[in-house]
Amino acid sequence: MILRRRTQPATAPDPALRGTRPSLKALVFAALAGGASLFSFEPFGWWPLQFLALAWLFYQVGMGSSTRRAVYLGWAFGFGWSVAGMHWLYIAITRFGGLSAVPGAIAIALLGLYMGLFAAFASGVSTWLRRRWALPVPAFLLLVLPTLWGVSEWMRGWVFTGFPWAASGYAHNAAPLGGFAPIVGVYGIGVLVAICASCLVMLTQRHKMPALALFGLLLVSGGLLRQVEWTRPSGQPITVRLLQGDIRQDEKFAAEYLGRILLRYRDMLTAAPADLVAAPETAIPVFPNQLPPDYLAGLQDFSRRTGTYYLFGIPLADSATAYANSVAGIGPQGQAYRYDKHHLVPFGEFIPTGFRWFTDLMQIPLGDFTRGAAVQAPFPVKDQLVLPNVCYEDVFGEEIARQLREAPAPATLLLNVSNLAWYGESVAIPQHLQISRMRSLETGRPMLRATNNGATAIIDGRGNVVQQVPFYRQDVLAARVQGMSGSTPYIRFGNLLFLGLGGLALAGAWFAGWRRKTARANKSA
Repeated sequence: MILRRRTQPATAPDPALRGTRPSLKALVFAALAGGASLFSFEPFGWWPLQFLALAWLFYQVGMGSSTRRAVYLGWAFGFGWSVAGMHWLYIAITRFGGLSAVPGAIAIALLGLYMGLFAAFASGVSTWLRRRWALPVPAFLLLVLPTLWGVSEWMRGWVFTGFPWAASGYAHNAAPLGGFAPIVGVYGIGVLVAICASCLVMLTQRHKMPALALFGLLLVSGGLLRQVEWTRPSGQPITVRLLQGDIRQDEKFAAEYLGRILLRYRDMLTAAPADLVAAPETAIPVFPNQLPPDYLAGLQDFSRRTGTYYLFGIPLADSATAYANSVAGIGPQGQAYRYDKHHLVPFGEFIPTGFRWFTDLMQIPLGDFTRGAAVQAPFPVKDQLVLPNVCYEDVFGEEIARQLREAPAPATLLLNVSNLAWYGESVAIPQHLQISRMRSLETGRPMLRATNNGATAIIDGRGNVVQQVPFYRQDVLAARVQGMSGSTPYIRFGNLLFLGLGGLALAGAWFAGWRRKTARANKSA
């Protein structure tokens, strides 16, 4: 009798062998693995940890899991990922929103359960397709799971207006995979992150060397792409002064502090001339008709005398019931500019249908703001065209790319005005800075940031923070900035390129499964 050496199976065990539901212990481990992703983002920056966290999930759902088990594990993983990455919302709804600790914790847990559904979608649908298409392990791990992970993050960016904070690609601004940002954007990077995680899982299978080669190829290719100049300098540089007023959030909208706030920003706005002086979101927290009569006139006079252009956050109203979270602009020749925030924050700037009961529990000043147009003109400042976005808007890279793609005269500089004092001394500020860096990588445009208490910074067109001031103090960032023009592939195609490539990946996986079933049928015939 001839004894044959048994080799490691190329396919996973029968899903029935793994049961239909994971144990409580497995769910806890899944949530902890998802929660560990927090350390891959700023201010920690341990981006390789993200590969390991996703590899753990992919191994669990890839090595013989039933569809139901994959859904539960993905849901727990996404819950941990979301609660860890967005826990700072607890500060806003308890410290400033008036909720006590227990309802506040429940609200964050419910948000995590909702956000976890997207990871459950990725793991569950992937496993269902694997069984339906009879996929081999490489096609499942390298094509289907990564594609649907990226699609789930993309869906999280637009379902119910979207909340794409802590998308996996943001951890890789300064990492090799960041080089792909001008081509496929943050969600495309998320797919590549998932492929790298799958390569680690493949090390438990037969084809270890191809998996290592693919892993290395992606990192090397990303590093080489970082050397590509997608955009070019445009016009003469301008001088900028970015203001950080550091107004306490519990004072910002209180009538007794209004005079002090207006005085602080008037003094900062007129302290020194520059080509552009920018102040943060709602730096002026009242409507123009509620200001002292000489307030805006004084800014206009300083602008005319010094050649200074202004951009500052202020609410603007078109009627008693139509008002916007806006950025107003003043120019030396009497130019007037207005940008209205387009992508509003649920529960902060509009109340979703059926949720007034929740907002009534909180003491945060809420309202139903008017949405600005999807495409708005930039503000001309000498040789440069400056396009504002307000706080949370720069989380939506596709919308900024659309502004650049469809504008008759595309912006050469981006400006984010923000107020993150709602979230205390948490990871929200460094995470938001990381998000702005991704927008610069995707568009090849410098991003100026003028914020209430951080991160006030200048990011160049390659996503590097070239200058910033410390958080949580009153300060001014003065610098000279060069605008950039031209289009990256991401500006031209937005998320369509990443989605199209994902469609091809799924088609390739289906073909691999069809060939496998055909070969089995021929063998048994």
